[in-house]
Amino acid sequence: MQKTFLTEFESRGYFNQCTNKVDLENLMSKSKIKAYIGFDCTAPSLHVGSLMQIMCLRLLQKYGHQPIVLLGGGTTLIGDPSGKEETRKILSKNEIDENIKSIKGVFKIFLDTKNPKTKPIFVNNYSWLSKLNYINFLRDIGKHFTINKMLTFDSVKIRLEREQSLSYMEFNYMMLQAYDFFELNKRYKCSLQIGGSDQWGNIVNGTDLIKKKNKDQTYGLTTPLITTSSGVKMGKTEKGAIWLNKKFLSAYDYWQFWRNTDDKDVINFLNFFTDLGSIKINELKNNNQNINNLKILLANETTSMLHGAKAAKESEETAKKTFDEKSIGKNLPVIKINKGIIEKGINIFELVIETKLANSKSEIRRMIKNNGLRINNKIINDEKFTLKINDIDKENKIKISHGKKQHVVIEVI
Repeated sequence: MQKTFLTEFESRGYFNQCTNKVDLENLMSKSKIKAYIGFDCTAPSLHVGSLMQIMCLRLLQKYGHQPIVLLGGGTTLIGDPSGKEETRKILSKNEIDENIKSIKGVFKIFLDTKNPKTKPIFVNNYSWLSKLNYINFLRDIGKHFTINKMLTFDSVKIRLEREQSLSYMEFNYMMLQAYDFFELNKRYKCSLQIGGSDQWGNIVNGTDLIKKKNKDQTYGLTTPLITTSSGVKMGKTEKGAIWLNKKFLSAYDYWQFWRNTDDKDVINFLNFFTDLGSIKINELKNNNQNINNLKILLANETTSMLHGAKAAKESEETAKKTFDEKSIGKNLPVIKINKGIIEKGINIFELVIETKLANSKSEIRRMIKNNGLRINNKIINDEKFTLKINDIDKENKIKISHGKKQHVVIEVI
């Protein structure tokens, strides 16, 4: 059977729900369509929690369809209540505009921007939402929504069941998202919206609105929400978000994140987050490959996509040197400290907090108590330890480690 966008979408595990799968398959096999995914602009970068959606846009391009990247300059001013237990911090328009500029750079790495038929169309919904007349919007759009139906959607229902406040501003979000789809259909003939499963209600609202207003048939498609086998939401770790912006996370830390994937998640993540074909992945699965080799493959493929093949290879070599040879690899994160500070002596608490391996003294005490803190591979078991200039090697460097997987190089300048 010839592969299509939807067959690969399903085989990779991206599929959750579709408004009309048979008709959408027929449409996409006969013609090239435009499809969109919306992204919040609450931070200057997306993190790996958004990576599945980006991979869906990449897959659209593979089959000749054109993705629309909707950057929510307007809706971010409101805040999407989906999956949230409390009202988001309200950002200023200037903050959101700066975030949008930064986030665009992420898409330009993952998506092909050269082919005129498939290059992404970037849109900011502020361009139409900011011009809405409230009275006209209620008359023309609001009349198509019923409170009865809006109260059944998970984004609203869960908050109300937990007796957590839901502002009227947030309650309006689903109407605005439906209106986004309506505008994209009108302006670009966009016929498909893709989103996470928590967006299902918002997406269906959009297809219904378009049918009522434009008499046009459009479709909704959702992906499952990704959690690791331990139940943790994808994209967050104890150390913070795994950013898709090179400025906020080093290639080595990004590589290590994927290298540390749980055994149970490796095959799924190869499907979700790499371009490896399903035949290749099934062969790896059925050949009982060493799980650590699969993790290295995953780390190399994902890191190559974002940081380049050279950075991925250097990260692998650094990890090997750090773990096997116990030396300082050249691709470890580096913190620079003035020589004068080291000459005076810097205590272990200040030093570790500077590296961001821990955020508090109590956390550092636990690390020391559990023999988890090392300097140049030597266990530190004294809370009064002070780093001095004679602890630095000939290259003016020192390696600080927490456990086996977290390492930072201090470079004395």
